[in-house]
Amino acid sequence: MLSGLVIVDKPQGWTSHDVVGRMRRLAGTRKVGHAGTLDPMATGVLVLGINKATRLLTYIVGTSKTYSATIRLGESTITDDAEGEVKASRSAAGVTEDAIRAGVVQLSGDIQQVPSSVSAIKVNGERSYARVRSGEEVKLAARPVTIHRFDIHAIRRSDDGKTVDVDVTVECSSGTYIRALARDLGEALGVGGHLTALRRTQVGPYTLEQARTLEQLAEELEILDMSDAARALMPNRELSDAETTEISFGRRIAAGPAAGTDQAATAENPAAAFSPSGELVALLADAGSFAKPVLVFAPDTGGTDTGRPADEGQAS
Repeated sequence: MLSGLVIVDKPQGWTSHDVVGRMRRLAGTRKVGHAGTLDPMATGVLVLGINKATRLLTYIVGTSKTYSATIRLGESTITDDAEGEVKASRSAAGVTEDAIRAGVVQLSGDIQQVPSSVSAIKVNGERSYARVRSGEEVKLAARPVTIHRFDIHAIRRSDDGKTVDVDVTVECSSGTYIRALARDLGEALGVGGHLTALRRTQVGPYTLEQARTLEQLAEELEILDMSDAARALMPNRELSDAETTEISFGRRIAAGPAAGTDQAATAENPAAAFSPSGELVALLADAGSFAKPVLVFAPDTGGTDTGRPADEGQAS
């Protein structure tokens, strides 16, 4: 059975769901998922999982992301990006480079961010963007995010200085909205702002250099093997033959060397366990003196069962 990750360079104008649908046809399977959406306007790294590898996606979603983006100061839009109509224009001619750099500093590190009202966040069971499109005014609660890096590469003035385009790189925690950063920078400078370009260059350990366009994947479907994907994503643990047998049946084994430290494997951040032959056997979490399987990957047998949670009843 074909299993692994596909690193797609998503084209502009496509939804993440569109890309999943295309990959289902290319891979010949319905079992395809993605590790975090990209807006239709955005391009770049979209990580897809096929068959067994869909079980890895939940651990990829929470990893940090890196983006290249362009922020336009002097115009605000209803969507905080270029897809929405301009709702306000205020000349940015008086905004200095020092002020822009100071504003970026204020939006770096641990911050409270209010997501865009046209995001996919659910409000009482309905997507926020759907409520906005129906005419409702939606105010979402601020939530903590971390901006690890917010670098300015270029500041370009246009339209007699009335607008300013700022090219940036942003490395951030999962759940960060880059268009909200554009909005907040513009508001802090008193002129408004929105996002005009966005390209995701990295998701966790997976980079744009590994990504392939849909056209390239149609010619040759490049799949990152599950074992290689897990080795790059998680702490690794090499098992003996005896440990591999125990884990394959969902039983506990001795805890890993990091047990009892801040680096201990947990259910949320497990270790990838490999058999002596290098095959990904399971994801493990340390619990006291034992390590227990969070998820066990059954060998491919041609069936549709591509992985199973550990059976706690089988723990020794």
